[in-house]
Amino acid sequence: MTISTVIFDIGNVLVDFDWDGFIHRMFPGREELITELDEAVWGSGRWDRLDAGDPPEEVFSNIIAHDPEHEAELRRVFENVGDTLRKRPATPAWINDLKSRGYRVLYLSNYSRYVMGKNPDVLDFLPLMDGGIFSCDVRLIKPDRKIYECLAEKYSLVPDECVFIDDIERNVKAGRDFGFHAIQFRTLEQAQHDLNALLKEGKS
Repeated sequence: MTISTVIFDIGNVLVDFDWDGFIHRMFPGREELITELDEAVWGSGRWDRLDAGDPPEEVFSNIIAHDPEHEAELRRVFENVGDTLRKRPATPAWINDLKSRGYRVLYLSNYSRYVMGKNPDVLDFLPLMDGGIFSCDVRLIKPDRKIYECLAEKYSLVPDECVFIDDIERNVKAGRDFGFHAIQFRTLEQAQHDLNALLKEGKS
């Protein structure tokens, strides 16, 4: 086994994605409302359609149709959703360390152009990377096997030479089923330790 490429998810791996903190800051002490908004936004994969590249207003209309009583609150959420994201100071150093050791570094992320536009600065590390795929650009979302195939085809990847890091178990499993070595991100220290151990094994 020789590892040549490290593939990162972005949300809660290279940047913080804190929906819970965001929604509680926006509507402090309103737990019943927050529960209803959570269901409207995340239930039945409604928000996933944004990551899959559907037009934002179409996605938002579908969410509002589920909870029309709270249209004003939902539109406030949509407008400020960039505040769910925060930079992780360790990210550029992690990417640069891997690049300095000769590894190609890619991203594979469920992400929408709408959210990117609400907080573009949080992705300022992207120029350090060697490329990647955002789900919205290929209209596929993890854990669909086709998005892993799309990345492999675009960058001529040999799956057994790649490590994939994601915080969501089903995405990790899908990456592993595709043939990638895969690590579930829980903490920065754990993920870096597990990655370094795998890269060391790959050189032995």
